[in-house]
Amino acid sequence: MSDENEFAWYRTYHAKRHWAIIRFYFSHSTIMKHIHIIGIGGTFMGGVAAIAKEAGFKVSGCDAKMYPPMSTQLEALGIDVHEGFDVAQLQDFAADVYVIGNVAKRGMPVVEAILNRGLPYVSGPQWLAENVLHSRWVLAVAGTHGKTTTASMLAWVLEYAGLAPGFLIGGVPQNFSVSARLPQAPAQDSGSRSPFFVIEADEYDTAFFDKRSKFVHYRPRTCVLNNLEFDHADIFADLASIETQFHHLVRTIPASGQVVVNAAEASLGRVLARGCWSAVERFNAVDAWRVDGDDAEGTLVLSRAGEVLARSQWALSGEHNRANAAAAIVAARHVGVRPEQALDSLSRFANVKRRLELRGTVGGVRVYDDFAHHPTAIATTLAGLRRRMHGEGDAGRILAVLEPRSNTMKLGVMKAQLPSSLSAADRVFCYGANLGWDAAEALAPLGQVATVEEKFERLVAQIAAEARPGDAILVMSNGGFGGLHERLLTALASS
Repeated sequence: MSDENEFAWYRTYHAKRHWAIIRFYFSHSTIMKHIHIIGIGGTFMGGVAAIAKEAGFKVSGCDAKMYPPMSTQLEALGIDVHEGFDVAQLQDFAADVYVIGNVAKRGMPVVEAILNRGLPYVSGPQWLAENVLHSRWVLAVAGTHGKTTTASMLAWVLEYAGLAPGFLIGGVPQNFSVSARLPQAPAQDSGSRSPFFVIEADEYDTAFFDKRSKFVHYRPRTCVLNNLEFDHADIFADLASIETQFHHLVRTIPASGQVVVNAAEASLGRVLARGCWSAVERFNAVDAWRVDGDDAEGTLVLSRAGEVLARSQWALSGEHNRANAAAAIVAARHVGVRPEQALDSLSRFANVKRRLELRGTVGGVRVYDDFAHHPTAIATTLAGLRRRMHGEGDAGRILAVLEPRSNTMKLGVMKAQLPSSLSAADRVFCYGANLGWDAAEALAPLGQVATVEEKFERLVAQIAAEARPGDAILVMSNGGFGGLHERLLTALASS
């Protein structure tokens, strides 16, 4: 796309949909509808809540436990949250429709009451598709790892280009400070709403009544396939069954759309070999789009088929993040953003909360928070922290603290991979409570490096006693981990 024609297509595309979008907003603004979200505390459902509130719906919800960043986001939005899944909330929150999150299971009192009373219900992905996405140019980011970071990069690249996208991301991008929003007014046409919506496309199943992957509801026009490994052992038997779901996603992309695929992933090659009806752009290969660089200097080098196109710098590190950047750049190119401009915007990209997020420093000991919960992500996160420390001339130790909390981890399917994924840590602490397998046995190959503790208070004390000035404590969990980060900072301050 030539520079002089940059965004010229936008006016044509938008003109075709302008009145449809106006009618959509008008129809939803004249009558306030009440939705009650079952499982509102998750990142996806919390994002749905934020978008619904912004669109003029009355929103309430329930969940068992709430923790940041979703708890603080919902509180800031003034959304009423009921604790628990009891029946009484149906009287307090008599909604027009109940939006059912993935956490909701048959047997939960509130679910059984909704079914028995014949109350209207819908899944979160379906509600989003029918009420928000159906009139949009959807840019979906799918993959086992890096979805949140890549979707955040893509949303920021479009924002920097003036395209003001809507987005729903499974975390809080620090460039935006919220996890979800509706499309805003673009710089190219300030009297309109942007047609673009960036969404983190999860392969987990939709709801107890819809066992398809969430992402088949989104109908993307631009779709990133970042990587694909075995995960979610509670719903998928093997990697082949996940590949089938990705194939179903590819089936929904129109011929005028584009698939942006990681060329280094054999699993994704198999997915496309089963059928692809859209244009394909590849990244992360010598003969494709690439972003290379040097961690110590923070450099970024964008190339295509070996030809260098642009250079920049940024605050992130690691090959995985450079691959994420390449995916975002190529996806943004599909909607008219020049790759050189996209690369420049990443120099101003702030990472997502809970991605190597520094929570505090006490007595020379830093406490980091990260969402890693898959062996590959654990290894990548440790390597990233080690590179960061090396780049800063820091020779301190890394104390890795792991909570095997995901459904896959609780099943013990990946326990054999944990020792190697944690090998870069100087000390390992594992919270072994509520597991169906012996964590001490699984981590035995690490020898004296690893400590498994089932009592939370003792875990806090052991980590605080081990830490010394110069150390970095890396806490990895896909939940709140009982507020471990703050507990550690308090314990370190009193030691």
